[in-house]
Amino acid sequence: MTFEELKALDHAHTLQTYGRYDVDIDHGKGATLWDLAGKEYIDFTSGIGVCSIGYGNEKWAWSIYEQALKLGHISNLFYAQPYAKLADKLCGRAGMAAAFFGNSGAEGNEGIIKLARKYSTDKYGKGRSTILTLKNSFHGRTITTLTATGQDVFHQYFYPFMEGFRYADANDLASVEAEGGDDVCAVLLELIQGEGGVLPMEQAFVQGLAKLCAERDWLLLVDEVQTGIGRTGSLFAYQQYGIQPDAVSFAKGIAGGLPMGGFLVNEKCRNVMGAGTHGSTFGGNPICSAAALTVLDILDDDLIASVREKGAYLRAQIEALGKKSIGATRGMGLMIGIEVKEGYTNKELANKLVKSGLLVLTAGPGLRLLPPLTITKEEMDKGVKIMDEVLE
Repeated sequence: MTFEELKALDHAHTLQTYGRYDVDIDHGKGATLWDLAGKEYIDFTSGIGVCSIGYGNEKWAWSIYEQALKLGHISNLFYAQPYAKLADKLCGRAGMAAAFFGNSGAEGNEGIIKLARKYSTDKYGKGRSTILTLKNSFHGRTITTLTATGQDVFHQYFYPFMEGFRYADANDLASVEAEGGDDVCAVLLELIQGEGGVLPMEQAFVQGLAKLCAERDWLLLVDEVQTGIGRTGSLFAYQQYGIQPDAVSFAKGIAGGLPMGGFLVNEKCRNVMGAGTHGSTFGGNPICSAAALTVLDILDDDLIASVREKGAYLRAQIEALGKKSIGATRGMGLMIGIEVKEGYTNKELANKLVKSGLLVLTAGPGLRLLPPLTITKEEMDKGVKIMDEVLE
């Protein structure tokens, strides 16, 4: 198949809900990809943070193959080894008590929203169900998680939106307190606002928020869909903020490319969701769980620690370019935002880079980089060289 044939097939039978770049991807190895015509691309996106261990990893592929031959799917009405082993490993490394598995980040966030409201209803009765989120946040594309998202641009077309959310200013504890009240049951936040522009929360704000939640018995819910599974240089970003959430959602990089999401809860919330209160047909699927176990094996403490070093190196190389179209970088680990200066647009720059062989993302008004955590120095250098040549 040629690219033009693929493009025609897409337009013939696929809903056009994505603003795709004019590029196809056929196969990859590590952090390097190739299109149907054989052109090479350096990948600074990893499928929007999903392909955490890169492409063509044989250990990961064999774990999927072996599990598929053994057991591809079984109802959650029965016990199976892969999800149970994964829950044990995740909870142990995250310092949490129990896990629930679904298929996506939006489902993970829906789950912790339900958790918070049931916790409050069980303890206080009805009327204490409002969840505070932060302006400029992003929590998913279901109706509920769109409502939780603190950006007006997402609150259109799909009326009526859900009740029970209010929005506070990021890094402003007084704003959170002002939005609080007797009807609040939880606060939901990203420790780095990803879609909003790769904007990290301040340490003092996060720790102050954790204290406020504890004082008022609001559940502290952390959306780690994009920041989790090693992306920031620790298994979860909250481990660098000195807090322990009541619940944390995860997805994207957990299964290295297969669809998996879910959430973890602390001891206080272990028994909130009982039989029949939540579920997912494909949640904890044996093949996805086997893949996730392999991802966690590969992302050991040493590799995750190297993510911080790689992130610091890549940011320094980009800032050293001194290009007039881009400015300072920000972020944690290999979750990097790049300022786009006045006179340029992030979409314009991203298109130029992609066409020249470097896959990048946009976020807010800037560029966003989420390369595979296993990316090599050689691949990073190749990507920066393309950036140097294109952004003249």
